[in-house]
This record gives sequence, structure tokens and C-alpha cells, in this order.
Amino acid sequence: MIYTTLTNKALRLAYAAHHGQTDKSGQPYIFHPYHLAEQMTDEVSVCVALLHDVVEDTGLTFADLEREFPKEVTDALRLLTHEKGTDYLDYVRALRENSVAVKVKLADLAHNSDETRFAGCGDIPAEQLVKRREKYAKARAILEGGED
Repeated sequence: MIYTTLTNKALRLAYAAHHGQTDKSGQPYIFHPYHLAEQMTDEVSVCVALLHDVVEDTGLTFADLEREFPKEVTDALRLLTHEKGTDYLDYVRALRENSVAVKVKLADLAHNSDETRFAGCGDIPAEQLVKRREKYAKARAILEGGED
């Protein structure tokens, strides 16, 4: 991960926003955006990776983020925030207009597809795993240009 004044601000904000949250495997949620940020190669994509779920999953708003981060960050975050009522694959298709959003979403899909994260978490229903695999495979195909 690249550490700059801006990425450190994003890291602190994401940590505070997700404090107390856990993921589906019971791990502290902040490990997920941190894992994505570790894969990014520039300041903007690190910030976007760290903040990609804060509007969707916490009390922070776009107005809060726009006061602290440049337009390149908030534009990608707007696309990455899946609005309730929007078809998932339509949401994924809309991401294609922003290269940072695509890069972060592909890392997000890879991490969400890693079923080893569920080790020791009890039984995950097989049908739930199959649905997740299919959903994420379709999303990857759209973002990698193999499907519309």
C-alpha cells in the first residue's frame, strides 16, 4: 500500500467507520478494505479501496467524503456504492466507465470469492456458495470485457 497524507486519512476514516463490524467469516471488517488497498498501486486507488464500502455499510455520506477527498476518489466511490433496488449486474456494468472503480471491484470480487476465508466459521450452505460463485463470475466477466 502507498502511504501518503491522503491514504493515511482514508485508512483512519475507514477504520473508524467500520469499527465493531465483522465480515461473514467473523473477522474485523476493516481487514477486507485493507486487503484490497494492499493491492493498489496509486494514491487514488488505495483511498478508493479503503473507502469502497463506507457509504453502503456505515453512517458516512458522500457529502462527508467530498469534504475530505478529491473528486477522483469520490467519483469512483459513487460508482462502487451499490444502491438498493439497482440490479447487481447493471451496477457492475456501470463501473466500467471508471478505471479505478473497475480495478477496486476486481480486487473486491477476488477477495469475496476466496472461500478459504470461511475456514473454521461453521458450515456455509452449499447453495449459498454456488450463488456467490455464479454472481461473482458474471461480474468478473463483465468487468474483464468477456460479457455484457
